[in-house]
Amino acid sequence: MDEEQENGLDVDLGEIFPKEKRPWLEDAKSGLLSGLRYGQRYGRLGLRYGLRWSWPAVKWIAALSLPFLVLVRGSMHAYQSMGWGTWSSMGLGVVGTVVVFSAYMACLWLRVTGDERWRRIVRPVLIAAVAGYSVYGLLYLSSANAEDPDLRGDYMSLHPLMRLAASTYFLFDRDGVVTDLERSAEDYLAMGLPIDEMSLHFKFEDRYVHAMDLRTMDRSPMRNALTVAYLRIMGFRSLQHVASADHLHVSLPVRRP
Repeated sequence: MDEEQENGLDVDLGEIFPKEKRPWLEDAKSGLLSGLRYGQRYGRLGLRYGLRWSWPAVKWIAALSLPFLVLVRGSMHAYQSMGWGTWSSMGLGVVGTVVVFSAYMACLWLRVTGDERWRRIVRPVLIAAVAGYSVYGLLYLSSANAEDPDLRGDYMSLHPLMRLAASTYFLFDRDGVVTDLERSAEDYLAMGLPIDEMSLHFKFEDRYVHAMDLRTMDRSPMRNALTVAYLRIMGFRSLQHVASADHLHVSLPVRRP
């Protein structure tokens, strides 16, 4: 035995070669790194252009939605939280909407003309436009938005705040359909349903019906979800359920004295 072995030292076994690298593994690593580089590069470009185009879109949508939000939600806030009457609440919503439109038109007028006489010219037009839209929403239900022609005759029995909200809803959803408004005890018996004396489809002391039903069949879940979201944001109660048919029940709680 050699002297190195006797002293407990390792014996030189010769040169040890590293394992041969696998070509497919190197190709995979190269492809992954290349994909990450391209993804990082184009991801930044996508984010940059996405923000450039999405932010103006969000601003325009918010600007267009704000007047209707003030008109309907402002009226509902005055009615529900401040205890105002129906027509005074709607008057507050109209005034608030005119203020919003006036601010829009002031910015646009000054930017285009630089003339500060916009108040005398534009404000009367805005007041007439907002008041005209409100009257239109209170009085008119399109035949395309009514399942039965008889519903158009019952439209005036619906609470004015609900008519105002419905007109705004139909403005953005042309395919929305009212399936039921006012009911009587005979209507419940004809549908095979128990008579609910507290049903908001009956007329109350204020002479108005506080509920309407909207069609949910043949509509995508997304559209129904957006309808529910709009109505709840505006302050109404909404519940999708099945009675005589699947529908969305929308209601305005009766304010007790």
